[in-house]
Amino acid sequence: MNPHHPPDSAAAPVSVVIPCYRCAGTIGAAVASVAAQTRRPAEVILVDDASGDDTLDALRAVAAAYRPGWVVVVASPANGGPSQARNLGWERATQPYIAFLDADDTWAPQKLALQMAALEADPGLALIAHRMAVRDRAAGPMPLRPPVRVTAIGRRRFLLNNPFPTASVVLRRDLPFRFNERFRRVEDFLLWAEIGFSGYRCAKLNQVLAYWHKPTFGAGGLTADLDAMHRAGRDVRHELLRRGLVTPAEHWFARSVGIVRRTRRRLLLAMRSRQAGEAS
Repeated sequence: MNPHHPPDSAAAPVSVVIPCYRCAGTIGAAVASVAAQTRRPAEVILVDDASGDDTLDALRAVAAAYRPGWVVVVASPANGGPSQARNLGWERATQPYIAFLDADDTWAPQKLALQMAALEADPGLALIAHRMAVRDRAAGPMPLRPPVRVTAIGRRRFLLNNPFPTASVVLRRDLPFRFNERFRRVEDFLLWAEIGFSGYRCAKLNQVLAYWHKPTFGAGGLTADLDAMHRAGRDVRHELLRRGLVTPAEHWFARSVGIVRRTRRRLLLAMRSRQAGEAS
């Protein structure tokens, strides 16, 4: 069987949405990790966020390498950030479930098979995610660590931090939410929180099934990045409070947790800066 031509009979009822911005060097590997799924999705939607370089040509070349129609390329008329790009892909999706992947990340082969098994066992779930890890591209996927468990993510968990990395999420296409296009940071957390605080059931697998191929925030972040992330988190908390999705008490609890996390990150950055200075 040609791996570039996944058969329809094996397809999971999932549309994979990948926002793309100047990603010609990584998009091929991202889509290849989708094609390598033990249970492949029905379609992949690549949304070029008005990159203005050769990205759109690269996306079309990737699409041409697979069965016609399996990879769909959408060109945004103007750069709107990842929220707009993901919403455009969501609008084009045809399947009951949507999965998200970023153009510089990859999936482990068992990802969709395990998530779809959990969704089929419990159709009341609105969203299911899993763990992620930073990993070198050449290292290959990590082995599973049995037993595979599904844990419900309740309301209180969303008050602590973002429990769902974007590339880990599979959700129902018919949910009455979208990414808030006013947010260009932590826009994913705002959406997951809206879903969870609105009473929809969410869960998480205890396995690492996707990978970042660059350090996550905090591994080498600057103070300016930290401040911007903190402001974005504050804006998300205010938005949830404004919409009545959290109580004032929950808002202040989450705010306190955010201040503690910001202080801890500042200390870590200061320690890394000092260690770098001593090593030079």
